[in-house]
Amino acid sequence: MYPSLTTLFAKAGAVPAVQALVIILGTFILEDAATILTAMEVQTGQVALLVALLALYVGIVAGDLGLYGLGRLAALWPAARRWVKVPGNDDGQNWFGRNVFRIVFISRFIPGARLPLYTACGFFAAPVRRFALAAVAATLIWTTLLFTVSLQVGHFLITHLGAWKWAGMGGFALTIILVGRIVANLRSPSR
Repeated sequence: MYPSLTTLFAKAGAVPAVQALVIILGTFILEDAATILTAMEVQTGQVALLVALLALYVGIVAGDLGLYGLGRLAALWPAARRWVKVPGNDDGQNWFGRNVFRIVFISRFIPGARLPLYTACGFFAAPVRRFALAAVAATLIWTTLLFTVSLQVGHFLITHLGAWKWAGMGGFALTIILVGRIVANLRSPSR
């Protein structure tokens, strides 16, 4: 069985660089859950606020750039070019280039949209600098918002649930994930 983020934090001890690495790796697995759990660790005093936020920002933006990079690699792979019907007159590239900020911001706030849209940005060669700038800005807004809410929920759980705080935080994380799935299903076209 794979260790949980909490277990990795415990093993990291009080070494900020190791804590930051654990947080960054956690964002690659499930970034919203990593944000919530990291906020809880800050609330319990196990991780410093600055270490937590910087590691979350770095991990999430690195993941976003990784998705963009996967799209670019797919565009260079001839088999992938055959699977995707690409307009012959660069309409896709022009559209993604013009709308990269809008695409990144919208997909940051719509569950399930990042993977297809960020890889499409890479596939259609949206300007990487604009994509990176949009990813940083959207991450700063969304992650800070979720982290702040999680800190408040964490404070409530620690104060009122004591030993059951982790069960409460798990329920909070599960709620965030399920609400995201429900919103994504509501937004998808009916079959």
